[in-house]
Amino acid sequence: MQSANPLHVANIIRVSADLCKFQAYEMELSNDLAGKKPKRLTSVVWNHFERVRKADSCYAVCIHCNKKLSGSSNSGTTHLRNHLMRCLKRSSTIDVSQLLAAKRRKKDAPLALANISFDDGQRKDDYIKPTILKFDQDQKKDEIINLGSSKFDQERSRLDLARMIILHGYPLAMVDHVGFKVFVKNLQPTFDVVPNNAVEQACMEIYEKEKLKMYEAINQLHGRINLCVEMWSSLENVEYLCLTAHYIDEDWKLQKKILNFVTLDSSHTEDMLSEVINKCLMDWDVDHKLFALTFDDCSTDDDIVLRIKEQMSHKRPLLSNGQLFDVRSAAHVLNLIVQDALEALREVTQKIRGSVKYVRSSQVTQGKFNEFAQQVGISSKKNLLLDCPVRWNSTYIMLETALEYRGVFSLLQEHDPAYTVALTDAEWEWTSSVTGYLKLFVEIINVFSSNKFPTANMYFPEICDVHIQLIEWCKSPDNFLSSMALKMKAKFDKYWSKCSLALAVAAILDPRFKMKLVEYYYSQIYGSTALDRIKEVSDGIKELFNAYSICSTMVDQGSALPGSSLPSTGNDTRDRLRGFDKFLHETSQSQNATSDLDKYLEEPVFPRNCDFNILNWWKVHMPRYPILSMMARDVLGTPMSTIAPGSAFNTGGRVLDHCRSSLNADTLQALICTQDWLRIESRDFSPSSSYILPLAIESN
Repeated sequence: MQSANPLHVANIIRVSADLCKFQAYEMELSNDLAGKKPKRLTSVVWNHFERVRKADSCYAVCIHCNKKLSGSSNSGTTHLRNHLMRCLKRSSTIDVSQLLAAKRRKKDAPLALANISFDDGQRKDDYIKPTILKFDQDQKKDEIINLGSSKFDQERSRLDLARMIILHGYPLAMVDHVGFKVFVKNLQPTFDVVPNNAVEQACMEIYEKEKLKMYEAINQLHGRINLCVEMWSSLENVEYLCLTAHYIDEDWKLQKKILNFVTLDSSHTEDMLSEVINKCLMDWDVDHKLFALTFDDCSTDDDIVLRIKEQMSHKRPLLSNGQLFDVRSAAHVLNLIVQDALEALREVTQKIRGSVKYVRSSQVTQGKFNEFAQQVGISSKKNLLLDCPVRWNSTYIMLETALEYRGVFSLLQEHDPAYTVALTDAEWEWTSSVTGYLKLFVEIINVFSSNKFPTANMYFPEICDVHIQLIEWCKSPDNFLSSMALKMKAKFDKYWSKCSLALAVAAILDPRFKMKLVEYYYSQIYGSTALDRIKEVSDGIKELFNAYSICSTMVDQGSALPGSSLPSTGNDTRDRLRGFDKFLHETSQSQNATSDLDKYLEEPVFPRNCDFNILNWWKVHMPRYPILSMMARDVLGTPMSTIAPGSAFNTGGRVLDHCRSSLNADTLQALICTQDWLRIESRDFSPSSSYILPLAIESN
């Protein structure tokens, strides 16, 4: 891929600076020579002009094109020099350095000339760099521009324009805008602005080249990849499927790359979603490298996942019988739980909105409210705020602030008969409890969305805290709160049953926690049955480790597929002995030294500190735990949540703007995928799941 070359603009700026210095120098020279006797024409410019006097006027006639310009001594020579540089009919080569050298010679003369200022540390000899502009009589104008050592390239500039549009999400139609055309022509007159369809074609060319590079990069990975499935829609109710690969590369950097952005036509039903996903996986040839599949919607039909599992298992058996394959977004389930709480409190929330609107309806009412606040001794500096209903964290802030003024609203109710939306004591208590619940969710989602490198290990303690709190809320003696909590817990339990093992395994692979964190939380969550649950987790991680150990054995024997971390199961007769491989591994294990997993779990936990980087830790400890580190690479790269900072608290879905949704399906996919790839390349950093599509609106 050709990289954007800023040399054109740099040379133009450099030449402009030289010319400005030349003009300033000529003005200074003119001032110093004022009042002196006329001298003969010494500027090299006069080598290309003939001075003609007619009556009281004096003209300078270009010897190349016969154009007449002012030739009086008061006019100077700047306009002559500018004409000479633009004149395309001259046959000789004009060196600007000759003009600048002539002025330097005059500067060295014993004339009182003003000094030209230079930047600190810059040598004056280096400030003015002569640039040769060569013109050949038989060349076309768009072929002869040569600024310094760079020659203008129409094709490269066409691709640079397309790359800029892709990278920044500009509309393709910008090339047809009058303002853009004027800007480009003034910047580079020889550039032929390409039409809309030509830019689209250039974008597709870049997409195909970048896709090939991405295909090679992904298929050269030694580990597995994780796939995140996100649903989008447009204002026209068109649905889209976005597939994003998450993995940890060979340098132990967390990577995230959009592979597909598929437009689903009206004929696509929900049960066909698995076919679309499988086709995308096969197109990228990663169906045999898949470790886990994360859905952003916790309500996604289990049958869809089952069909994908069946398709995957034809080429390679799923690890841990597929228990780690189906992952649902942690942020999404928390948002669903929050919606249950807000729905239960909907009528009370409407009263609080009405109360805030009433207080802010007039200065008189606001003043009265402030007086009551002073009477009850409230010194809070917070102002009453209305929420944005599609962003539930703003509702939390509104409720939290209203609670601080609870006593003031009570006084307002006593002294203002026009205030008719006052809350009862019970409603205030409900608001206080629900606001406390919301505070927990706000804090947790902020943790999820603020982390630039959200590895899978960070989710287990946060989700366990939610689990423990839900258990406590369900015990509330208040029927309103307990019934609300039971509804919230029902949704959480469905998520927990699918994802608890994956969350726990990832936490165990954090050297600061290991099994101790699972034991700590499970004893609080499960009570008397905690030991059985802990054993399930212990058995699960051992089963997963054994699969990787078998893989390691087969790699040593040369029977694993290139670029894959786990063996394939095709029709080859050698696969009939897969059971023997497992038997050999299990029976030989007792004769060998302690396994990576046992050694890791037996060693003390690593001290907790805020600067800990788990990927760096595993990178350093790869030699000590060669098999376990291979497993950790795949597990820690699993996206346990699909969330972006700009949409963390949105109640609506992901919605494309009209500009993008109006594009045809192939162009839309090319622009979105290539933008992601170019943005990663240009920033030279590993993106996290906090990355969002800048060309989209994030809520309804």
